[in-house]
Amino acid sequence: MSEELRVWLVDDDASIRWVLERALRNGGMSARAFEAAEGALEALRRDTPDVLITDIRMPGASGLELLKRIRDARPALPVIVMTAHSDLGSAVSAYEGGAFEYLPKPFDIDQAVALVRRAASGAGPAGADSAGTPRIPELLGKAPAMQQVFRAIGRLARSSVTVLITGESGTGKELVARALHEHSPRSSRPFVALNTAAIPADLLESELFGHERGAFTGADAQRRGRFEQADGGTLFLDEIGDMSMPLQTRLLRVLAEGEFYRVGGQVPIRVDVRVIAATNAPLLQRADDGAFRRDLYYRLSVFPLHIPPLRERRQDIIPLAQHFLRQIASKVGKKIPGFSREALRYLTTRQWQGNVRELQNAIERAVIVSAGNLLTSADFRMLEPPGADGVNGKAPVWQLPDDGVDLPALNRALITEALQRTGYNVSAAARLLGFSRPALRYRMKKYGLVAVDGGSPLVVTP
Repeated sequence: MSEELRVWLVDDDASIRWVLERALRNGGMSARAFEAAEGALEALRRDTPDVLITDIRMPGASGLELLKRIRDARPALPVIVMTAHSDLGSAVSAYEGGAFEYLPKPFDIDQAVALVRRAASGAGPAGADSAGTPRIPELLGKAPAMQQVFRAIGRLARSSVTVLITGESGTGKELVARALHEHSPRSSRPFVALNTAAIPADLLESELFGHERGAFTGADAQRRGRFEQADGGTLFLDEIGDMSMPLQTRLLRVLAEGEFYRVGGQVPIRVDVRVIAATNAPLLQRADDGAFRRDLYYRLSVFPLHIPPLRERRQDIIPLAQHFLRQIASKVGKKIPGFSREALRYLTTRQWQGNVRELQNAIERAVIVSAGNLLTSADFRMLEPPGADGVNGKAPVWQLPDDGVDLPALNRALITEALQRTGYNVSAAARLLGFSRPALRYRMKKYGLVAVDGGSPLVVTP
C-alpha cells in the first residue's frame, strides 16, 4: 500500500462526491470520483485503488452490481457500500456481496474517513464476521441503533454461530432471530421458537429434549423435543434467563457436544442446531447472584446483539406506526390513510414502555374504535386503562390532593384532561364530559382555559 491512500468514490449525487472528496483529501488521501458504476469499471481495467466507496442506487448499474463485478475481477479490493435507503435487505445484500462495510446515509464524515483507513489496513470491519433476500417487514428502522442491528444481521448472514439477543420486552427480539435464520445457510430448514418462561419448569425439560414412552405419568407415546424438531435449522430460546439451573447444565452440554438424551431415554441423540437465545434480564448480574451459569452465558453470547428500546429510536416511531396502520386497517377492512397532527404528537411523545409491541397494540385498538378518516389522539386514549403511561410517561394531570378537594382546581384539571384526550377538540371534549359545547366554553373561560378546535395547543391563563 502506498503512503498516500487512494480512494475511489462512485455516487450519482454530486454533493456527496464533493463532501467525501474534500474530507478524504483533508485526511491526507487522494480521491477520485465517478458518477456511475460504468466509469469506475472502465478505470479498474487500468488501475486499482486501495479502497472503493459506492452508493447502491444509481442510474445504470447499481452499487450491488458493481460490487459483484469487483468481487469477480478484484476480490482483494475492499468495498464500502453506502445508501440512503437503509433497510435490512440493503444491509444483508451488501454483506452477502462481499462488502467490507455498510454505511447508511446520512453518515458522520469523521466516521467515514476512519472506516476508509480501517478498510485499507485490512483490519476488518468492527465486530466483523461476514445472505438471502427474504425480508422481515416489521424490522424497520433508520435510527443508528437499528442500523447497528441490520449490520450485525448482514455480517452473520453466512454464519451459524450462537447469538444472544438482549433487550427489553416488546423490542422485537424474535423478529431479529427470524431474520438471522432467514438470512443464514439454514434458511431452508426449520425455525423453532420456544418461550422458556411460558413453560412450567417441570415440563420444560421434556419440551426441549423430548421424552420416551413411559418416562413419566402421562407419557403415553414417544415425543420429539424442540431440539430434534429444529435439527439442521435454528432453535430460538426466548427468556433464557428464567431457565432453572439443572436445565442450564443440560443446555450447556448440548451446546458443547451437540447431543442429548430424551427424558427417560438411554440412547444419545445428535443434532445440528443453531441456537439463538434472548433475554431481557441482566445475565451477568444473575451469574454474580448464582442464578445463571457463567459458562453458559459465554457459550450463548458468542455474538451478543442488543435491540434498543423504542424510546431510544424515536425517529422510527412514525414509520413503524404507518406500517402497522396499513397492515391492520387492511386486515379489518377499514380505509384509514394516516394520522391526525395530534395523533402524531401523541405517538412521538409517549414513552412506549412496552416498545414496538405496545405501539402495534395501540394502533390496532385505535383502528378498531376509530370512526373517522384519520386516527386521532382521542382514538388512542379512548381505551387506555386508568393511570396508563401517557405523554412523556407522566401520570394523568388530575389527582385528588391529600389535604382536601379544591373543587375549582379539580374542574379545571378535568376539563384540561378532556381537551388533551380529544386532541383539543372542544365538541368532542364536551361530549366526553357530558356538557353541551356552550357549557364547556363557559367553564373554559371561567377557569382560564383556551383551546381552538383542530389541535392548537392548550393555553392556560393566570
